[in-house]
Amino acid sequence: MRTEISTDRNAAVELLRSGDVVALPTETVYGLASDALDPIAAAKIFEAKGRPRFDPLIVHLPDRDWLEKIADIPTQDRKLVENLTGKFWPGPLTIILPKRGVVPDIVTAGLETVAVRISAHPVFTEIIRAFGKPLAAPSANRFGRVSPTTGQHVLDELDGLIPLIIDGGATAHGIESTIVRVSGEKIEVLRRGPILSEQLSEFGTVEIAPGSEKISAPGQSPSHYAPKTSLLLVDDVRAFKTDKSCALLAWNSTRKDERFIAIRNLS
Repeated sequence: MRTEISTDRNAAVELLRSGDVVALPTETVYGLASDALDPIAAAKIFEAKGRPRFDPLIVHLPDRDWLEKIADIPTQDRKLVENLTGKFWPGPLTIILPKRGVVPDIVTAGLETVAVRISAHPVFTEIIRAFGKPLAAPSANRFGRVSPTTGQHVLDELDGLIPLIIDGGATAHGIESTIVRVSGEKIEVLRRGPILSEQLSEFGTVEIAPGSEKISAPGQSPSHYAPKTSLLLVDDVRAFKTDKSCALLAWNSTRKDERFIAIRNLS
């Protein structure tokens, strides 16, 4: 398969309508999108990414009218959901809610809940509204790898595995959306992201979910977001020797050093 990088949004919509996958920019990272209501189309996401079927996908909605078509919001949680979506949608907040039967089991990994959000990226918004239905769209990279923030990053990961990448430039946040589960007045953070606990606390009591072997939301696998590059910790950078190309992250101010292709001082 030949993978093309393009800005042709009509081509993206046509591929999605034909049941194929397309990499699209969002405000968080690039997503690998397909029709969220078509189990065969959704399966192509898992195939291209090498993603295990036990890891659910985030469903992106064209607009708010789709929320109750996809999710069955409990009465006791409705006010909190409305407050959160009113403040943070469109934007990088994903909410876990009971799903309706229209959502295929492959999308939710067999769970009775579905992860939903509305993207704020103008290119993604234009394409999903032209498509007219929700899109399942996890990060557009091989499973367990660092999420892509440019079209070229997607090509580096999925070249030959998908037909089209829509180039929307670099993403704004560079990390995945915050994922929360709500219950009454409690907001449980299942995955940290651009929406911070301090922002959420305006609307309810915020708790950080403890680590668990049981997957209840996207992005909880311990192998997620793993870079290929090795990380070495050293006590004294002056004594560090290498014959490989490397960069330095330093807590203390470090001057130019020819051993490193780049230096970033963290403090």
